[in-house]
Amino acid sequence: MSASAVRSLGAYTFDRRPLAIPAYRRLWVASATCAVGGSFSMVAVPAQLFTLTGSSAAVGAAAAVSFGALVVASLWVGTLADLMDRRRLLLAAHCGLALTYAALWVQAALGGRSVAVLLALVACQGLTFGAIMVTMGAAVPRLVPADLLPAANGLGSLVRYTGSIMGPLLAGVLIPLFGLGTLYLFDAVALLAVVWAVAKLPPIPPTRCHVPDRWTESQKHHRSDASAQRDRRRSALGQLLAGFRYLLTNRILVAVLAVDLAAMVFGMPVALLPELAQRTYGGPAGGGLELGLLYAAYPAGVLAAGLMSGTFTRRRRHGALMASAAIAWGGTVVILGLASQLWFALAALVLGGAVNFVLSTFRNAISQAYTDDAMRGRIQGSLTVVLFGGPQLAALSHGMAAAVYGPQVTICVGGLLTVTTVAMIVRMAPRLWHYAAPRTDR
Repeated sequence: MSASAVRSLGAYTFDRRPLAIPAYRRLWVASATCAVGGSFSMVAVPAQLFTLTGSSAAVGAAAAVSFGALVVASLWVGTLADLMDRRRLLLAAHCGLALTYAALWVQAALGGRSVAVLLALVACQGLTFGAIMVTMGAAVPRLVPADLLPAANGLGSLVRYTGSIMGPLLAGVLIPLFGLGTLYLFDAVALLAVVWAVAKLPPIPPTRCHVPDRWTESQKHHRSDASAQRDRRRSALGQLLAGFRYLLTNRILVAVLAVDLAAMVFGMPVALLPELAQRTYGGPAGGGLELGLLYAAYPAGVLAAGLMSGTFTRRRRHGALMASAAIAWGGTVVILGLASQLWFALAALVLGGAVNFVLSTFRNAISQAYTDDAMRGRIQGSLTVVLFGGPQLAALSHGMAAAVYGPQVTICVGGLLTVTTVAMIVRMAPRLWHYAAPRTDR
């Protein structure tokens, strides 16, 4: 095969260009290791809770605790990421998560009989994971040129989804062999690879913040310690509020958040898959092959798109690609609602996973490239809240609607609402549709 043919073929496989940057390459390879070997707690924590309590309500309570902690961390750490070295913040967050996994291993080794202790550690997990998500989103644009951000985000998504599939599968095999407690230890050890990669990063100090800070050096010397502490708290709150003002006055960023929220809240019917599997496709009560296939189809589509990311990550019309992917996602949800055969539903979910990969890739690229670096941490914090809060709202709203109208009608209406809402957002904010990635001279 000729060199030109190889290059042409490479343009259609996953976009590897960011891996030529040593700092990003080390971080990505370590994250790939951790994505599989560090995701066992996704299975171990719910399994341990259910074993202790015999109640799915306890598992749901743990999810609520984790989400609440993640929201707090996203907003708080988002502000810190704009005020201090992001490398140091990433290092502290990853070390905190590794220590949390080590503590989970210790409590399991000691018998693991306290639900309160387990929920407290789940909260620590949510705090540190939220801190990692936000700080990583703010740090990557300092490591990678703007024109490579779609490729970098695509590589990151590919790692996360591979881990979300392979991690639970391996956990299911390893639990009978080593027990739940050892899985926590595997997670802690795997995180050491990321800690090493973060430690090798160059410093990522904050850029000059354009938000006035009323707490100056001269004021510090003329106030009591108690007064200085109050000013620090007010300054931190002011920085957080400044981030919200920056977001709300930026039409493109508001449109990005609105499109993403519409796609997730209206068009994320994951909570209805068990009912579909049993009542529409004839699966057994409690789950079976039909349910497993429905859950596997979406990430399969994500992985397929990730492996072919070179077909779109080199494009510059990021706004049009994101909005088009959101509308296409709504269309696949409508097809899912109309599907009377399992194979048709699986095809819709595979296609939906592929277009959602495009949506998330360009959502991250636009928010990272368009945001002033002094505000990136706070904007990433807001995006993280939407990213994890959207599916929670979707599960609640879809579940309530399906109880009245049935799952298929609910899914169809959700898909239609996604399409119409995104179309309205694009009409109200045409700058999003016309947004193109900045060119980078390298």
